[in-house]
Amino acid sequence: MDFNALLQEAQKLTNETNASDLLPRVERSLPQVLQATRELHSRVTQTEAQDIQAHILLGSKGIELPKISQKLESLSARKTFEPLEPIADTDVQGFLRNEKETAILSVIEEVHKNSYLSAQNQKWEHILSDWKQEKIKLMNALIGPSQNWIDIRKGPEQTVLNETSARGKSSLNSQEMAYACEVYEYNKLVIAGGLRPNLVERFSKIAQQFNDTKVNEIWEIIIYMTNVTPLPKSQDPFKTRNTKYEFVAQGKKYLEHRYKLFMQTYISDRLPEAQRGGVPSVFNLVGSFVALNFNSQTGNTIGLQDGHIDGRPLWPMVYYSLRCGSIQSALKCLQQAGLGHDDLIQVLEEKARKPNQRISAKLEAQIKMQYKRKIQNETDMYKCAVYGLIGCCDVPDHAKVAKTTDDFLWIQLSMIQPDDNGNMSNTDDHIGSDNPTYPALQSMILEKYGEKHFNANEQPHLYFQVLALTGQFEPAIEFLSRFERYRTHAVHIALALNEMFLLGLPRSVQQPLLSIDIEDPVPLRRLNVARLIMLYVRNFEITDPAEALQYFYFLRNKRDPDGRNLFLTCVSDLAIECRDYDLLFGKMQRNCIRSRGLIDQFESIEIDVRKACEIVGDELVKKGLFEDAVKLYDLAGIEEQCLRYLSILLSPVVHQTGKKGSLRERLYLKALEFTERYADTELHCDSNIRATFFTLRDLVKFFDEYHQQKYQLALETLGQLKLVPLSMNDLEICVNNFKRLGGEVSKVFPDLLLATMDIIHTQYKNLKGRDGYAFNTDEAKERQLAILRDQARAITNMAATVPYRMPGDISSRLVQTEILMH
Repeated sequence: MDFNALLQEAQKLTNETNASDLLPRVERSLPQVLQATRELHSRVTQTEAQDIQAHILLGSKGIELPKISQKLESLSARKTFEPLEPIADTDVQGFLRNEKETAILSVIEEVHKNSYLSAQNQKWEHILSDWKQEKIKLMNALIGPSQNWIDIRKGPEQTVLNETSARGKSSLNSQEMAYACEVYEYNKLVIAGGLRPNLVERFSKIAQQFNDTKVNEIWEIIIYMTNVTPLPKSQDPFKTRNTKYEFVAQGKKYLEHRYKLFMQTYISDRLPEAQRGGVPSVFNLVGSFVALNFNSQTGNTIGLQDGHIDGRPLWPMVYYSLRCGSIQSALKCLQQAGLGHDDLIQVLEEKARKPNQRISAKLEAQIKMQYKRKIQNETDMYKCAVYGLIGCCDVPDHAKVAKTTDDFLWIQLSMIQPDDNGNMSNTDDHIGSDNPTYPALQSMILEKYGEKHFNANEQPHLYFQVLALTGQFEPAIEFLSRFERYRTHAVHIALALNEMFLLGLPRSVQQPLLSIDIEDPVPLRRLNVARLIMLYVRNFEITDPAEALQYFYFLRNKRDPDGRNLFLTCVSDLAIECRDYDLLFGKMQRNCIRSRGLIDQFESIEIDVRKACEIVGDELVKKGLFEDAVKLYDLAGIEEQCLRYLSILLSPVVHQTGKKGSLRERLYLKALEFTERYADTELHCDSNIRATFFTLRDLVKFFDEYHQQKYQLALETLGQLKLVPLSMNDLEICVNNFKRLGGEVSKVFPDLLLATMDIIHTQYKNLKGRDGYAFNTDEAKERQLAILRDQARAITNMAATVPYRMPGDISSRLVQTEILMH
């Protein structure tokens, strides 16, 4: 395009602009256009101008800006811009997965909430139950038998074993005290070397005084189960108990005796005395019992077979005769019944001749064959029970005649047969087999059924009974000891059985109360009698140490993990706990003879009283109770340890001012007593320890004189020690003496130098002042002052020479004091 065309186009645009009436015609120069541009730019960049322009712009369209601003502020971009996992509408798997996870989380949350609420409810129920029990105990303690308040003026209960000791109220109740007295009498016989009485019989007689039927039954069981041939001390109790048939026989004997008592009570409650009649025998007793229970009125005669004896069904008579332990009565029943029972009669006759031996294999086989071919299908359950018991077969069916736990246990024990030597036959471990065994029965009671089956928490005596009657004394005692009512009896049962060597004990006294040894057959447990005794004694050992020692004496043959006699270890712990050393170990007299303490009654080859004192002293040293340890080492006759720890205690308090009742005074009196006691006796200890002790003793005297301002006596005491030089000539001697002494004296040395320097400085001031000493001439006074200055110089030289790092302030104070004397 040329310039002519461009000019034409410009003219055309100018004409079009002039023709428009919308804009005013303005003619401006270039400077005016530039200035107008700048003004417009400045207005546009301002905030107010922007708001005005925005209002004008939006207002022309009918929009109100303030309302728009409020709506924008209320909007939230959080959900809009959060990263989301996109799920397609047709993603069924993703939807189901999300629903499943949501359901699981909701279930977990609900279970957590319910568990928390349940735990809270149980916690409060438990707390309320405990408070109720405590309330009952408090009310029982406050209310006497006559429903009147007890007399609080009643004096403290005194123990029988230690009437002379002035102790407070005993922690033992009446039952515990009765047992403790019997323990004391038993130990007295043992110490004297006399014949040991039967503790089971002694304790059972004590228990009869408590008028508690359950407790009497417990001791009666123990009496029956321990009425066996005495066991040797060296033999393993487990091996003996699980092989001797006597334990099975005694368990049966107790159950049979109990059933006879039950029959007598049952009959006496239902029949007048006149109607029973007859000679008192098991046969008549069983006859009366069967007559009451098996007649047309009771309806119990259905299915019974083989006729009657004197109007009574045969097989119930035979069964209950055996249940009462009377084989002769069972034989009498069968003999009166007539023919057809020859095999059974022959077996019972052999059992009557050899009660604890196995019947011949031929007869046993005949009974078993007859039972399996014919008897087990009979309708008479008592006939089945009799053949099954004698032939040892098919135990489960006999549950029809076993009405109680005692019946069940008696049947199980009856199935266990002895061998030809009178021991138990352990050839088969299955209860339901033809030859059930003792270990299998024990395992069934303890592990298969256990506490829950027998409702042990509500009937502890019943569970104890089934355990004890099956020879499981250890778990029976441990279970009984959990109950406060029976804990005392359980401990004394353990003591009695342990003295008879009937308990299986663990390898270490650190084992739990009841433990399993990997070498023992199932289901045997071992009882830690030592731990049981110590737990029991802990309740009264502080208030009744005499009784506590009697129980600890049962532990004399055991060793603690360090190989020490466990009796001495327990005595050591008791002494440290109660700290009544004079009562336990006696007191050292001025003639070097120790008075008798409670422990002296047990002194023997195994128990050395001096060794006990030494053990206690060592334990006290470990605990930092040096003052008590000094007393025990003195009782033990260990003079070296006594002087060492007495010196350690004296060292920090030597320089202190003596106060009545202070540690310093007690230690000084002990040191004087020790010195007086051994004045004519040679001390068996290291010479340095002896020298340190006597030096500290004399330093206590020096500081006492110093604090009382008896300066001349203090210097005389110091001159005898030869520890601080009072002239330059004594410096070397004092340094050598210092080196021979122990560290206890070194700790006192800075205070000793300060005290000595203070005495010399005080004498110097008194001499130089008006109140000084009278001298004939000034030369004599000057000579005396020179001697004091020489003593001060010797002390500062001593502080710089001895091989001991003096505190900085001590050295400076000594030097300053010496300077003041020049």
